[in-house]
Amino acid sequence: MTSPRIAILGTGANGAPIGADMIRAGLDVTFIEQWPDHVEAMRANGLTVHLPHETQNTPVTAYHFCQVAELRAPFDIVFTSVKTYDTRWVTELIKPLLHDTSIVVGLQNGMTIDAVADIVGPHRSVGAVLGIAANMFEPGVVTRQFGPDETWLAVGSLDGTITPAVQAAADALAHAGHVEIPDNIRDAKWMKLIANIPEMLPSAILNVPLLTAAGIEGMRPVMDAAAREAYHVAIGLGINMIPVLGKTAADVPNSDQYAVDLLETILESFSRPDTRVAVLQDWDKGRRGELDAFSGYIVSKQTAAGVKTPVNAMILDIAQRVENGEIAPDPKNAELMIRGYNEILARG
Repeated sequence: MTSPRIAILGTGANGAPIGADMIRAGLDVTFIEQWPDHVEAMRANGLTVHLPHETQNTPVTAYHFCQVAELRAPFDIVFTSVKTYDTRWVTELIKPLLHDTSIVVGLQNGMTIDAVADIVGPHRSVGAVLGIAANMFEPGVVTRQFGPDETWLAVGSLDGTITPAVQAAADALAHAGHVEIPDNIRDAKWMKLIANIPEMLPSAILNVPLLTAAGIEGMRPVMDAAAREAYHVAIGLGINMIPVLGKTAADVPNSDQYAVDLLETILESFSRPDTRVAVLQDWDKGRRGELDAFSGYIVSKQTAAGVKTPVNAMILDIAQRVENGEIAPDPKNAELMIRGYNEILARG
């Protein structure tokens, strides 16, 4: 495939800077975004990305979601960077602008590859894994905390086939970070999920950056236990533990220690002192968090995996209380999680 037409569907903290890197490399990229003010800001002033050592401003072609019906030419590659709960409807939205060899690449956390496959077919559903940290608090402006040289990405088809479209997607993403094409993208996505489990909901519940959350006395045992549960669910479902986020095969122990090691990698290599996880950014903006993509997903799979996940269930319950407005995200919520964890230990 030469000169693919690319759409970035959802241009928030991750999608926007990745798309900007592609544009700056000379690729044909269209932004499609649901936040009206963000679209208008980018149209007026381009996209501003603050990187660790420089600030870049990139002119972009940006459309509102409601303008998709006005577009006619199909896209070869669509990168979706929306919340997991928005996956199905945005895939339906873009479906008329796909041809038979187009692919939809989920630049998302969570297991969205199956939802996409349900709508556009397994041959057009491509998974991705992101090792990136970025924040967006105002329209048209992103703070990317790690540059392309420190960003890790993976992409792959459901059956592992490296089609010309998959290779083109990998080549495009290579402008935004180091890219790998694993043999099994589902396994790779599970590795990232295991890494996300101890960070996403706990630090959001505490309303603090991830590194701060991990440093609160008594929280690391809770976070590690949640990660270990996710590991055992994956094993129960037949998932293979593989190296991700720059690790090698020698870095993959044959035990649930790997879950803790993945969290350490996130803390050491993909977090800054002010890194706020995606769920917390959503709550900051008054939006729903992706609870079902993290601890909610682990809890939903425990029966099929034949294991119990009480720590994730406890964390999920507290996060749902935040969503329902019963409690606010606050560092004091560490007491709730630590007490809940200790009660689980006491029950054996």
